[in-house]
Amino acid sequence: MKRIISIVLFTMLTAFASAQTYVCPPCNRPSCDTLKFSKPGICPHCGMQLINKEAEIKKLNVCFYLYDGIEVLDFAGPLEVFSYAGCNISIVSKTTDPLRAQGVLKVLPTYSIENAPPADIFVTFGGNDEVAANDPEVIKWIQSRIPATQYFMSVCTGAFILGKAGILDHKTVTTFHKSIENLRKALPTSTVLADKRFVEDGNVLTTAGISAGIDGALHLVEKLRGHDAAIQIARQMEYDKWVPGEGLVVTK
Repeated sequence: MKRIISIVLFTMLTAFASAQTYVCPPCNRPSCDTLKFSKPGICPHCGMQLINKEAEIKKLNVCFYLYDGIEVLDFAGPLEVFSYAGCNISIVSKTTDPLRAQGVLKVLPTYSIENAPPADIFVTFGGNDEVAANDPEVIKWIQSRIPATQYFMSVCTGAFILGKAGILDHKTVTTFHKSIENLRKALPTSTVLADKRFVEDGNVLTTAGISAGIDGALHLVEKLRGHDAAIQIARQMEYDKWVPGEGLVVTK
């Protein structure tokens, strides 16, 4: 009798395992996101570890606020990270008129500040950041998003934009190494640190210049999606600069 029960249980478990569906973590690639697999493994298209479909988690909504004269890698690096993490990324500017990154790359915003959707993560970037930081309408709009936003992140001198909105007040932060002193003057109630790839203080993450934005984005993915997810993304990007645990996390 025991043998029969064992065989039945084994058969049921085998059937259950075979019924499981595995999918590629949503990376916004048509060749991956529609595929389904019967067992765990590696996606043959993007190389990401397959996950159990039942374990799929809510997509995070990320807002990238861009402006004319923005630094290309400031936003392109984190965009790559959040895209591989399966986030919904909204490209927002004051209007939907075309803008130029570093005067070269034409970017077409999907949304304006009039119709931008809510976001879990709101990110600002460096370059000609005065365009946004000195625009009262933009700053007022950013402030209006504070209650519904889970995390704010800045890359490079994008910190000046969040700073103008009051989001960095009384926080420990960082920015591009050549702008440390200017940020200290702009934020007299904040602690501005040099020589940090990124600083996390509460729900605010600021990074140093350009490539450090990738480190900050990976840190947020690690925090929200887990260590393994962040490691997979770093390997997929062949980005070996990121060291888990690097940066400063302020504890209070």
